[in-house]
Amino acid sequence: MTRFDDRLLTKRVVESFSQTPNERQRSLLVELVTTLHDFVRRTDLTFEEWNAAIDFLTRTGQKCTPIRQEFILLSDVLGVSMLVDAVNHREREGATETTVLGPFYVGEHKDMPDGSDISAGLSGKPMFVTARVTAPSGVPVANAIVDVWHADDEGFYDTQRPTHATGDGSLRARFRTDAAGLFSFRTILPCSYPIPTDGPVGELIRASNRHAMRPAHVHFLVNAAGFEPLVTHVFMDGDDYLDSDVVFGVKEELVCPAERHDGAVMPDGSKASGPWYTMTYDFHVRPGTGHLPQPLAAGAG
Repeated sequence: MTRFDDRLLTKRVVESFSQTPNERQRSLLVELVTTLHDFVRRTDLTFEEWNAAIDFLTRTGQKCTPIRQEFILLSDVLGVSMLVDAVNHREREGATETTVLGPFYVGEHKDMPDGSDISAGLSGKPMFVTARVTAPSGVPVANAIVDVWHADDEGFYDTQRPTHATGDGSLRARFRTDAAGLFSFRTILPCSYPIPTDGPVGELIRASNRHAMRPAHVHFLVNAAGFEPLVTHVFMDGDDYLDSDVVFGVKEELVCPAERHDGAVMPDGSKASGPWYTMTYDFHVRPGTGHLPQPLAAGAG
C-alpha cells in the first residue's frame, strides 16, 4: 500500500490509459482526466456540488429524445459548439466565416427553381434574397448546391410545427448557382427567438441570469465540387441580440442588412400590401474537399 496523494492519483489514472490502442483516443482521455482533476483541486469541489453536477447531467440525458438533443443545447450555451467549429476552421484564407450547423438541418432539401418562394404561404413580411458564391479570388462558382433554412416570424422552424409530420416543409429549400455563381429566392423576414428552456439547460440559463435569445438569421450550407463545404448563418443587422447571442454564434462578417422598401410592386412583380425587404450576400468558398455535415437532433437552432 502506498500513501495516498491526490497528485499521484491523477498520475495513476492517466497511466491506466497507456495501453489504449487508438492514440488519439488515449490523448483525449489523458487531457480530459488531467483537466477534470485539476478543476476539482482548484475549486475544492464538495460532495454536494459533484452530486448536483451528476444529477444535472443525468436529467440532461433524460431530456433527450429522437427530436430533442439537450446535450447539444448544453454544448451550445457553454460556447463549446462554436469553439469546436473555430478550431476546425482556423485558416479561412479569404473564405466566408463558418458557424455551427444547428439542429434544424434535416438533410437534403427539395430542389427549387431560382427565384422560388419558399415561405409556403406563411404570414410575414416578404424578403427577397440574392446571393452569390465565389472562390476567394472572386471567380464565380457555378452549379454549387446551396441549402437554405430559417425560422418563421414567430421564431419556429417547420420541424417544430405539427404540420411537418405531414411533409409540409417550409422556409427551407435547395438551390443551384448559375454560371455567374448567383441564386435567389423569396421568403419572409425571420425574427429572433429563444432556445428551448424547459429542461436542465433552461435551469442553467435562469440560474446564470442570462437571456435565452438568438438573433434573427438565415442558415446556408454551400457545397460545390472542388471546394470545402461551407456551413454558416447570415444574421439580420440591427437585431437586439447580435451582441448577446445565447450560443455565441455571431461573427461580424456574417451580419447583413435587410433593407426595407415601401414600393407598390415587389421584385417578383407581385403587388405589395406593406413593407418588403431585400438582402444580398456574397459567399466565398475555400478550395479543397470535405464531408457534408449530418443532421442532428434539435438543440439551439
